[in-house]
Amino acid sequence: MSEQLDTQKELKVQKGIRQAEDDIVTWIQDALDKTSYGDLEESQFRNLVRVADTSESVEAIKNFIRYQVGRDRKWGRGKGSLAEKIIEDIDGNIKKSAQVIAECSETDYKPTWLELIRRYLGYGARHLKYKRDGTA
Repeated sequence: MSEQLDTQKELKVQKGIRQAEDDIVTWIQDALDKTSYGDLEESQFRNLVRVADTSESVEAIKNFIRYQVGRDRKWGRGKGSLAEKIIEDIDGNIKKSAQVIAECSETDYKPTWLELIRRYLGYGARHLKYKRDGTA
């Protein structure tokens, strides 16, 4: 019976993630469209995506962003920068969405939070590619 409950909870989580996807895409597109940053290359953004994909720690992901800011100005600096907006979204909008999904599915929010962050950053890599090589 508990295996069936776990499956039902997982299905609720996946449904919640799918329902949050439009918001996630909008948040990262706004971050890339409305903040300041330098000549950020797609490969540099993809490095952040790889860190998120291989880490189970939200703090490690934010640490990597801050490390990149310290290395060069391509992520922007301070208020209004892309780096700060991404961290703000991780700690704000994305975390809140994960908490709502977890509450509805009666699960821990942290795995959902990580999954939403990974999707957010993945969509960011796509949007950055569009901005750099598309018609934007």
